[in-house]
Amino acid sequence: MAEWKRCTVAPDYHVEVDDHYYSVPFGLLRETVEARFTDGTIEVFHKGERIASHMRSRVAHKAHDDPAAHAVEPSALCGMVAGTQLREAEKIGPHDALFEAIMKAKPHPEQGFRSCLGILSLVKSYGPERIEAAARRGNDIRATTYGSIKSILQNGLDRAFAKPNTPDASPIRHANIRGRGYYH
Repeated sequence: MAEWKRCTVAPDYHVEVDDHYYSVPFGLLRETVEARFTDGTIEVFHKGERIASHMRSRVAHKAHDDPAAHAVEPSALCGMVAGTQLREAEKIGPHDALFEAIMKAKPHPEQGFRSCLGILSLVKSYGPERIEAAARRGNDIRATTYGSIKSILQNGLDRAFAKPNTPDASPIRHANIRGRGYYH
């Protein structure tokens, strides 16, 4: 028996059904679609017309892609959305290197959008300084998923990468203080 679910097409042009992501044509970003799914198939409809069909997968948090959805235009779209995300990241701090690593780690850069958006959403809970530190740590250890960055924050592992406190006053200058030049 078939079940139905209303979905909104995500920025990576996928819809989510039972924790699995299925691609739809890129022109439907942020559109509401309906997914009809059975034990073996997923069909996606937009305004009554079938726009995608996939074999159903039970693997959680993986993407099922139709190569036809990856036309020429998504690369331009990818640049536009990635550029938007990188500009948002720059408002928080210079951890755009992590976002680039996330997008390069995927078969199609668009598949990294969810992770990037998730990381940007963590700013509300942790603040920009901690997100920046977690991104630097994540980039250093090649932890390029939303879950790994969130884990770094939850466990306080970002604190070692936080900006050091700079002293408010200049160093003390006195004849009895030798300084680093004194030692060989």
